[in-house]
Amino acid sequence: MELKFTVSGRISKPVEEVFEAVVAPDRLSQYFTTGGAKGRLETGAEVSWDFHDFPGAFPVHVQEVVQNEKIILQWEADGAPGSWTTVTMTFAALDDGRTLVRISEFGWPDTEAGAKACFGNCEGWTGMLCAMKAWLEYGINLRSGFYK
Repeated sequence: MELKFTVSGRISKPVEEVFEAVVAPDRLSQYFTTGGAKGRLETGAEVSWDFHDFPGAFPVHVQEVVQNEKIILQWEADGAPGSWTTVTMTFAALDDGRTLVRISEFGWPDTEAGAKACFGNCEGWTGMLCAMKAWLEYGINLRSGFYK
């Protein structure tokens, strides 16, 4: 069985603003990377993300960025040294001015550790979408104090 998932949500902001909230490290650090993000998401870049709930910055390898449309990332799979997962984020401008964000991830080994890591990342990306919506639409940081 292939371990993979897709989560999605609609954010009441234009696609340009939503996309920039992900690629810009200062913006991403405002609502998601509680320990900070370093480096702008650009094709071929290696950036680092740090989280209070998983202390210690880790590398994020940016495979592809298409402005206002798509971001593809890779990183080592949690609980499966030597395995890499691929994350694809897509951004679609909706007719009503909102943006549909979809996040898919795959690549874990079909093991108990792989399944646990897959479920954990699904939870993390769902939290990211909720936090991004709250921050962009209402200026609220949902993750502030949540983990530490």
